[in-house]
Amino acid sequence: MSIKSLRRTGSHLFLIALLALTSWPCLAATRNNSTGAAPANAHLKLYGGGWECNRGYTRVGRSCKAVKVPSHAYLDGAGRGWECERGYRKAKSACAKIEMPKNAFLNSKGSGWKCHRGYRKIDQLCVAIAVPENSYLNSSGEHWKCERGFRQSGDLCAPLEIPQEGYVGSSGNDWECNRGFRRRDESCVALEVPKNAHLGYSGNRWACDTGYRRQEETCTKEKR
Repeated sequence: MSIKSLRRTGSHLFLIALLALTSWPCLAATRNNSTGAAPANAHLKLYGGGWECNRGYTRVGRSCKAVKVPSHAYLDGAGRGWECERGYRKAKSACAKIEMPKNAFLNSKGSGWKCHRGYRKIDQLCVAIAVPENSYLNSSGEHWKCERGFRQSGDLCAPLEIPQEGYVGSSGNDWECNRGFRRRDESCVALEVPKNAHLGYSGNRWACDTGYRRQEETCTKEKR
């Protein structure tokens, strides 16, 4: 193909591309209008054809009806409905004020209430939590826990009865035996470590030395 023919072909391609670009808005408009003109308080969709209601209106059949926003409310993010202001909750087509009992506060969403720390919700009231001696409120503020060295007994905190060679455990409400002793019922008994054995890591069990293996309550030399 000659250079002149190539130039002619390139010009034709350029004209075709130009015509496609200039005709696109007309095609888009034709497609948007194919479903009919947008009604009052609506606009044609930018893509996909058809129309949609303006913000503050909702579609009802082939028309756009204004959203009725009651007192103490505002349009939602989509603009097709409404939400109540903080301190109010939906009650059919209105926003009713949230009635809070004494010692309560609005929750994070503002659509309900919670009791202050040290109070517990019972029915529609906030009732003070009776914290017994030697206890404290837990992290939620709605229950109590016994202090370290005490154990819950009904509605009270009773002191732990720690035997000789015992100490308060990591939980704080039970006891454990010192190293070299084992718990038996409510006391700590000395651990009998046989010959060729040693106390284990936990301190309440024994293990055979290297080169020995356990046989019932003794350590026997391994055979080679």
